[in-house]
Amino acid sequence: QVQLEESGGGLAQAGGSLRLSCVASARAFSNYAMAWFRQAPGKEREFVAVVSWNNDMTRYADSVQGRFTISRDNAKNTVYLQMNSLKPEDTAVYYCAAGAIVTTTERYQSWGQGTQVTVSS
Repeated sequence: QVQLEESGGGLAQAGGSLRLSCVASARAFSNYAMAWFRQAPGKEREFVAVVSWNNDMTRYADSVQGRFTISRDNAKNTVYLQMNSLKPEDTAVYYCAAGAIVTTTERYQSWGQGTQVTVSS
């Protein structure tokens, strides 16, 4: 089991930027696909972005394509989500997840506690 801790959430204005970070406890961090999901109030959790173990593959939800960028630094056991051109509909709790395969579904073995992102109009 991988322990994950997110940080970097907060309040931003529409059009602004935030960068989320997720630090993993695993020694074999580079073996895991890493993903970000989010859950807005009253809605189901949804996929945001995923990156493969060696950064050579990324996938994004249509709603964030071109605005968000996922990346990882295996030397620091950290995955990032750079969020630009934020919109009020990006307001949600953002979760980091680690798993054995690259997938847009919730088939990840480990999850963080989440970090709140609020975008004001």
